[in-house]
Amino acid sequence: MQKWEYATVPLLIHATKQILDNWGEDGWELVAVVPGPNPEQLVAYLKRPKENS
Repeated sequence: MQKWEYATVPLLIHATKQILDNWGEDGWELVAVVPGPNPEQLVAYLKRPKENS
C-alpha cells in the first residue's frame, strides 16, 4: 500500500510560483491551497510518496 507524507507551506502571493517550483523539485505535489492568516498569504498543502525504510 502506498504511504504518503505531507507538508503545510506558507505561500506569499508575490512568490507563489517560485515557492511551489522549489517544493515540486523535491517531489512534492500540490493538493490544495487555502487562505492564510492574512490577505497577503496563502497556505499550500503538499504530498509525496513516503520512501520505504
